[in-house]
Amino acid sequence: MLANLLCKIFSHAGQSAEPHRYDLSVSAMRKREYPMLHGITYLDHAGTTLPSVSLIDAFSEQQKKLLLANPHSALAEFPSISQTLTEETRRKVLELFNASPEHFEVIFVANATAAMKLVFDAFRDHDPGFDYYYHRDSHTSLVGGRELASQHSCFGIDEVDGTTEWWPNQQSQSSRRPRLFAYPAQSNMNGRRLPLSWPALMRKEENKQNTYVLLDVAAYVSTTPIDLSNHKTAPDFLSMSFYKIFGFPNLGALVVRKAAAHVFDKRRYFGGGTTDMITCNEDPWVAKKKGLSERLEDGTGPAHSILALSCAIDVYKRLYGGMAQVSRHTSWLALQLYKELLAIRHTNGQPVCVIYKNPESTYGDPISQGPTVAFNVCAPDGRWFDTALVSNEAMVCKIHLRAGGMCNPAGMAHALGFSDNELRQFYTAGMRCGEGDHWKGMPLGMVRASFGACSTLEDVRVLVSFIRDHFIDRYRRDSGTKLPQQRKATSVLRSLPHPMSWIAMTRCCSGREKHTRRELVSKKWET
Repeated sequence: MLANLLCKIFSHAGQSAEPHRYDLSVSAMRKREYPMLHGITYLDHAGTTLPSVSLIDAFSEQQKKLLLANPHSALAEFPSISQTLTEETRRKVLELFNASPEHFEVIFVANATAAMKLVFDAFRDHDPGFDYYYHRDSHTSLVGGRELASQHSCFGIDEVDGTTEWWPNQQSQSSRRPRLFAYPAQSNMNGRRLPLSWPALMRKEENKQNTYVLLDVAAYVSTTPIDLSNHKTAPDFLSMSFYKIFGFPNLGALVVRKAAAHVFDKRRYFGGGTTDMITCNEDPWVAKKKGLSERLEDGTGPAHSILALSCAIDVYKRLYGGMAQVSRHTSWLALQLYKELLAIRHTNGQPVCVIYKNPESTYGDPISQGPTVAFNVCAPDGRWFDTALVSNEAMVCKIHLRAGGMCNPAGMAHALGFSDNELRQFYTAGMRCGEGDHWKGMPLGMVRASFGACSTLEDVRVLVSFIRDHFIDRYRRDSGTKLPQQRKATSVLRSLPHPMSWIAMTRCCSGREKHTRRELVSKKWET
């Protein structure tokens, strides 16, 4: 089988040659399994990866054979195929992440956002409310949880031993409130990966016994396995979307550490199938089901999507051998693209691409960096090309990229050097997400290329050739604002400043302080 061949390729010690052999194997398989990619270069796997022919065929065949009735229609003594399938698929999901059913449970939801909201709603229903702390690299869906919290804070501490600096000093007023600490395992903006050790570190401190960790793994597990074998060091809640891993179905999950399941005891809402008894007249009362998934999966379960997920897990293993091989392959591809874009120059020596890589990340190292490259394109005179222009011209060449704000507001603002006050000014001036990506010569967005299991080195070559052919020595044809001479790019690597707290960032808000902060963010720029 192809999976066995791929495993053997990566089992050898010689890593320098083996990635090319693996790449050739994936290329051969892709011609058969992904006919929708014929003549197309797809580099938006962080948005969604693509389903294989084998997955669609397997799902279609099972659909023909199985009668998937409403799971609520079956008697407990005689579980229906839908019920049996659902429980079997939960087990497969846990096995995917090396998680024991003794310590974890899978809750099926629509997507990663729905998984996060399920957690936020549960904390909101606690009588004293909850305090919420989220990392600046968070996706918008994590940021939105702050609106339900009693108090919230965005932080930017990145050191493994620095997770306590963002913690509020005044404990008395909020000591009764549970605290939720949330962050992404991988930034959906530039692929930078944050430490997976934080949940264990926070659990060691006695004064954080009422603290819980929500880890957004949607971007991370799209190519890389996460190991939950040690439940004592694992996050309390993990949110994910399976279409980012398999391309199909459009289904998500919340993986809950059972030691934290009591958080949902205060959840007020209940939907169809989650109760044992309800009264509605003189004395309204409800008795909810005991099982966690039974209580949290409101309404009729998505049996057909769960069937598709079961097929997807099996086919994925058969095609690729598992996530470990995919992680190595996509990490290698991202490194190749990073090096190639880094080398592209205009004839006057100025860089064509500015790459937004965190200084803590290293391409080729799956611990610190995912298979994503975020960049902007510059003209020889230092002016920026619109991200929409880059994306649209790429699409004409049948290259799929992501362009814009990436639904990562704080991470984007930090990387581009904008304060909250400036962003509000942009909004007042009429700028809207997706409707404009420049302000006074500075970009408001980025271009993102991201790899998936079926990506190949040819995808890298096509994108690099496109950038070379379309933008070397090309000047902007409009009358847009030219960047000041002292801010011309001298390196395509635009390093971020040393990690700092969100409070320290927001203090740099005006006058010379703001200019200094902007210079820090762009410290690789000529002065």
